[in-house]
Amino acid sequence: MLKKILIGLAIVIVLGVVGIAALVMLAPTDFRVEREITINKPKDEVFAYAKMLKNQNEWGPWAKRDPAIALEFRGTDGTPGFTNIWKSQNPEVGEGEQEIKNIVDGERIDSQIRFKVPFESTADAAIITESIAPEQTRVKWSFAGSMPRPMNLFMLAVDMDSAGGKDFDDGLSSMKTILEK
Repeated sequence: MLKKILIGLAIVIVLGVVGIAALVMLAPTDFRVEREITINKPKDEVFAYAKMLKNQNEWGPWAKRDPAIALEFRGTDGTPGFTNIWKSQNPEVGEGEQEIKNIVDGERIDSQIRFKVPFESTADAAIITESIAPEQTRVKWSFAGSMPRPMNLFMLAVDMDSAGGKDFDDGLSSMKTILEK
């Protein structure tokens, strides 16, 4: 009787391990979050504000979560190589750095975000401006990355687009409010 129980338990454990391994292999590893907003200002004015990484601390949602956030800057803001380094005790903010990697003047700012705490990961972000009228600019903000296996199981439980999308909507709304004053 004990032998049958142990065999049954072993089968359940093996099936559980195989099931988890299958989920790890089938779960997506890549994610992307993108939101956009229309700002009632000329494209040149919007782009000049958006390319300054320090300004993200005014409109971005994360710095607002921790008024005591420690910030350090390296390089010349608004140019490739400029890096914003942050440290926060708030686990929703954590520690990391964002570096401007490329700027297509008047069109696009590409940056790399390197998270350190609460976990290490790297993601790419972009802000794209597009003139839709002389006094209106569409701003697209995107964030893309990947989760290594088996951490990708997290994406089965959390919809990255919904989770990050709210922060992006809040940030773009703040940028709109600031620029349209």
